[in-house]
Amino acid sequence: MLEIKHLRTLIALRDGGTLVEAAKRLYLTQSALSHQLKDLEDKLGVRLFVRKSKPLRFTRAGLEMLQMADQILPQLRQCELALKKLAGGETGRLHMVIECHSCFEWLMPAINRFRDHWPDVEIDLTTSFHFDPLPALTRGDIDLVITSDPEPDSRIHYRPLFRYQSLLAVSNQHPLSGQAQASATDLASETLIHYPVERKRLDIYQHFLLPAGIEPSANRQTELTLMMIQLVASGRGVACLPNWALQPYLDAKLISALPLGKGIWPTLYAAIRADQQDDSYIKDFLSLSIDTCFEHLQGIEPIRTLK
Repeated sequence: MLEIKHLRTLIALRDGGTLVEAAKRLYLTQSALSHQLKDLEDKLGVRLFVRKSKPLRFTRAGLEMLQMADQILPQLRQCELALKKLAGGETGRLHMVIECHSCFEWLMPAINRFRDHWPDVEIDLTTSFHFDPLPALTRGDIDLVITSDPEPDSRIHYRPLFRYQSLLAVSNQHPLSGQAQASATDLASETLIHYPVERKRLDIYQHFLLPAGIEPSANRQTELTLMMIQLVASGRGVACLPNWALQPYLDAKLISALPLGKGIWPTLYAAIRADQQDDSYIKDFLSLSIDTCFEHLQGIEPIRTLK
């Protein structure tokens, strides 16, 4: 019998492009996913996609099922949402603060979709350049913080969104651009360009420079990612940014990038108050955010969460 999970599996296969990526998105092993698909094909009596095709190619039957999935899954989500609204009320407040200052690319589409679902929820958004947002979260001044630096607190619930790789951005002419990876000592003679936040909230300091006891020769701060890229491209310094934030500039060959050491993979979290983690509109926003991340960002890794 055809089940909802089968439709979600085909969507993951299409959007992921490979069995490996689809398995990651579904939190399955590749073997378990292959077995599920083979079992489904045997029950239906048709093949749904062409094995070992690059790029992955669906059969006519697979395309028919994908079309059905694209129609049914959004309707199912809307029905679930309507029931949640009836059960929990439709109004509320969602004041957000972003510590990850490159997040607007995927967060704004998530907010726009959320407005359609919850038009009576008050939404506000700001960055945390000039204050520590987690104390404000526990006080109730704000409702959600996007952060890669969780601090243990029983009053705060951290929902993992995804893992990303921190990369060092350098100019195309920089000597490091030809290296496989950067060492901490490579940065001792560099100007490090970064956002105007405390060092402990910067991945490159927390996970790379401070453990090695290394200081860059100079620091330069800017609030704009684009300005950071322009400074790097013109040889004014180096910068550490998430792989997905750098990808458009790498594709345009404006800059080069390399891993920090053997690779640093922080996790991005949504922090909310523990007493709000079961609120329907909060849960829906987090679900939309995770979906939007994987629709818009390259190079990120999913994280399994207990439900």
